[in-house]
Amino acid sequence: MKNSRSTVVPRAEDRQNIDPHQGLSESQVSDRINAGLANTVDSTTSRSVWTIVRTHLFTLFNLILGLCGLAVVLLGRWFDTLFLLAAITNVVVGFVQEYSAKKKLDQIALLRRDPATVVREGRVQQVPLDQLVVDDVVVLKRGDQVPADATVLTSDGLDLDESMLTGENDPVAKVPGDAVLSASSVLGGTGRVQIFAVGANSHANKLAQEARQFTRINSELRAGMERVVKWITFALIPIIAIVVNGQMMAVGGWSRALSSGAWQDATIVAVSSIASMIPQGLALMTTISFAVAAVKLAQDEVLIQEQPAVEVLARVDVVCFDKTGTLTEGGVGFDSVQALDNAPAGWRQALAWFGADENANPTAAALSEEFTDVPAKKASGTIAFSSAQRFSAVELSTGAWVLGAPEALLDASTPERERASELAASGLRTMVLAHTASLPRTADGKVLTDKPKASPALLITFREQVREEAPETLQYFADQGISLKVFSGDNPQTVAAAAKLAGMNVDSGAIDASALPADGEELAQAALTHNVFGRVSPEQKKNMVLALQKAGHTVAMTGDGINDALALKHADLGIAMGNAAPATKAVSRLILLDGRFDRLPSVLAEGRKIIANIERVTNLFLTKTGFAIVLGVLLGLLCWQFPLLPRQYSTADLLMVGGPAFFLTMMNNTRRYVPGFLNRALHFAVPSAIIIALSLIVLNFVGRAEQVAGGASLTQLQTATLITLVMLGLWNLTTAVRPFDLKRAALVVAMYLGLALAVLVPISQWYHQFELPTGPLLVWTLALGMLGSALVEVNYQYHQRWLRRYHPDAVAATRAAKY
Repeated sequence: MKNSRSTVVPRAEDRQNIDPHQGLSESQVSDRINAGLANTVDSTTSRSVWTIVRTHLFTLFNLILGLCGLAVVLLGRWFDTLFLLAAITNVVVGFVQEYSAKKKLDQIALLRRDPATVVREGRVQQVPLDQLVVDDVVVLKRGDQVPADATVLTSDGLDLDESMLTGENDPVAKVPGDAVLSASSVLGGTGRVQIFAVGANSHANKLAQEARQFTRINSELRAGMERVVKWITFALIPIIAIVVNGQMMAVGGWSRALSSGAWQDATIVAVSSIASMIPQGLALMTTISFAVAAVKLAQDEVLIQEQPAVEVLARVDVVCFDKTGTLTEGGVGFDSVQALDNAPAGWRQALAWFGADENANPTAAALSEEFTDVPAKKASGTIAFSSAQRFSAVELSTGAWVLGAPEALLDASTPERERASELAASGLRTMVLAHTASLPRTADGKVLTDKPKASPALLITFREQVREEAPETLQYFADQGISLKVFSGDNPQTVAAAAKLAGMNVDSGAIDASALPADGEELAQAALTHNVFGRVSPEQKKNMVLALQKAGHTVAMTGDGINDALALKHADLGIAMGNAAPATKAVSRLILLDGRFDRLPSVLAEGRKIIANIERVTNLFLTKTGFAIVLGVLLGLLCWQFPLLPRQYSTADLLMVGGPAFFLTMMNNTRRYVPGFLNRALHFAVPSAIIIALSLIVLNFVGRAEQVAGGASLTQLQTATLITLVMLGLWNLTTAVRPFDLKRAALVVAMYLGLALAVLVPISQWYHQFELPTGPLLVWTLALGMLGSALVEVNYQYHQRWLRRYHPDAVAATRAAKY
């Protein structure tokens, strides 16, 4: 138990004197509401709809594709808007998943909405939280949550739990004149308090204010895609100029195009060229992967608030967490009894009585697990527990028994006190059971609340109840090379004992963070070199997370209290427990609804699957983007017409990239995360893109010659281009699916069959405007398809040798993975 800690409260001369039994009048309440002094409650429990919308809608991808789509729609070419489907699906899937998470979180938000009990005009009544005003007198009893910051007017053993604000679990005794803060709750006793701060001015709201500011999660996948978009965006201005000019020149020049109306067809093929340069499918596959993972994890009571959270956990190399609610159940369990002398008979029944007492504090209540033989005869006298006195007492037929803290019942410098201190230093909570003949009474027989003179009989120890799944979960993270750090507001020795029971290495000792500065090099060094911290303030938690990040670590932070909100916000991945404070859940990216820490390994596995599979399909999408850019620029410079309509290119994209990528992202993949996926993908994709683009340029050179000679039409050249392109793209696919298994081989075969159906089925020929090439053009089509495929294979083999030389960790991870 703890005495009340100091908290700044308004000076007496600055407060209006309010009678705790009379309270405010209705007119005084009305005046305060009109003056803006009501308790306007911020009920934010999740990200806003606007935040979710802007995250998914306002991207460079969507801006470019939206302008292209607008041009096609204005020209009335609806069949050629198929390329917009991926962008629209990407926005819808991402929004629906995150909005669903928001709705669920709002529905299960644990913010206490019970009305407050106040005294107004001498009557005790209940009012909604948002109708409280400054100077209201609030009645508090056991189980109540403090609705606003207030000053204690009267106290009858009023004890508060301030763990949501400080992280410390010990009850805090409150006496008249002390401050009580919103988000704390009443453990025992009663009292009346006068509100001095409401709404945004309350301590809890100020603590959460910085945490409410929106920041995007640090996702390598998203960052990689945005880097690609940035490069493309910078390049698109000259590229668009080259492409558009080339298409206009291909139909006879600007004057002829504008006068004859040929500019419309030129615009359509220009859109086809530009849209093909945007790796929109990569964004879609990433979004779908995140959404599928979110749905799957929701079945395990894991709520994903921001899609990339799953990926980030797979990259984390440091996990920071609180003791209570993560390592431990949040309560204590009976450990042992140690006799100090010959304990008088009846001590077991006495402990059973204390454990069964309806007013027992949580520590004493834990005795009921071990001691169940409650005396049948009613107690002849009792002294109720209060954290101010730190003991309780009962008079039974075997005498009077006193149960309390060693500091309250044992004299200093006695062997019994030293033994109790040793037990406490080992991380055990310790209480003393003392015995005397009877409780002190007044002349009329009333029991006095003064401490009885009693002889110590027993030391009772209690142990933090370590979660059953905690040791296995911590061992899993350790096996994955992830460092573990405990940041707790509790006593350092208690924290270290719980960590040791959970299997953590605590050889470096527990650090008392109250002896460290709130910021600076000393705190940063401690965060890097130690792993167990007690008495950690909210500001220190945040700054230790920042210090770890500055040292190059990717940090996850778990928590439940408002005191954890800042650290969760600044961590790469904030994880809240299901019983967390609303502000804490609102800033977290991932919520363990049932509070089970052992859910995280499955999240990590899903994240690894996503990263590994997205790296596979990134090779496909970047190759597609690369050859589209090279092809578009070369055709523009040569003033040749782009040889594919948007609808034709959309089908080619579906066969060689989009369709296969969808199935690949759903397949199992346990490959561990290796940084640098974008650089590895570019090393393979750029040469492959050049091979494909040059193959198509050669084909179009031949096709144009055939057109001049009258041996081929434009539609035949377009069909030939699609066949060669898909042949090359599908061989590129074979490099992404290796090592082969039955499912991956079947996927490749299915795509080849899809190509055959697309060019041979009459209705498909009509929709795509296909006409099969003949004669020399057909020979060149197949020959370039096979030759280009061989060159793609050569590039793949060279890429594998490069990986073995410069990225052996990536090769090792691939070999160790299960597919």
